[in-house]
Amino acid sequence: MKKIIVPIDFSEHSEYALEAAAVMARQNHGEVLALHMLELSDAVLTKGSLEQGQEAIFYLKLAEKRFEEFLDKDYLKGVTVTPIVKHFKVFSEVSQVAQDHSADLIVMGSHGTSGLSEIFVGSNTEKVVRHSEIPVLVLKNKLESTAFKNVLFATDFSKESIDVYKTAINKFEGMGAKVHLVYVNTPGKFLNSTEMRQKVSGFLTAAAGNTDAMSQTTFVSDYTVESGVLNHANAINADLIAVATHGRKGITHFFEGSISEDIANHAILPVMTFKI
Repeated sequence: MKKIIVPIDFSEHSEYALEAAAVMARQNHGEVLALHMLELSDAVLTKGSLEQGQEAIFYLKLAEKRFEEFLDKDYLKGVTVTPIVKHFKVFSEVSQVAQDHSADLIVMGSHGTSGLSEIFVGSNTEKVVRHSEIPVLVLKNKLESTAFKNVLFATDFSKESIDVYKTAINKFEGMGAKVHLVYVNTPGKFLNSTEMRQKVSGFLTAAAGNTDAMSQTTFVSDYTVESGVLNHANAINADLIAVATHGRKGITHFFEGSISEDIANHAILPVMTFKI
């Protein structure tokens, strides 16, 4: 986590993300890339070229001044912070910024009360998660600690999830975290005990060459995958939930519908997403 991008909209939630990123950067001798997306209105963009340019420059300078004031925080002292102001209207462009700067992680704040994307207009947080090629950490509250020691990794144990599983396990074990796996058995896709164990065993063998992680896997029965994951996270006192996303085909790969989005939206805990 040498380079961490934090999208900033000057809200309390984006400050949660900024402070968490500062701690991570300090621990890893890394850098925070503070990114403000200046969304110019259609009224500005449809004006004549000269008038449009002058007004765009005005808003850009205003954003830069406010940005400079926002970044004047005690917790940023001693941390390398690079402010970036872009005037994209499409928030999938955050992924392009991450690629241009070889970033390792995006940290975002979110209200999460009526969608994953309260930090920006519309569904912008969802767009960032969907398009990001690198992990995204979504925060609802100020983190007491970034030392995640008890991580619940939620997966459907499909072949498509193997690479994400290996990436996540390497990252969390490198952080000294204990990783718990959970298989949620639901009425709609019911498997008996033997079938569940066979599925998980085959997945672990393909991913790690052994089934050692079976001892870290819990089989949970619940009405929905989301409730199974959230209930089990509470039961084991997890401090982070990790989930896989399917990128441009939707924020969810794992299982059907919008389960990854629902987990990130409804979880009080921090959620880290990994793109399949």
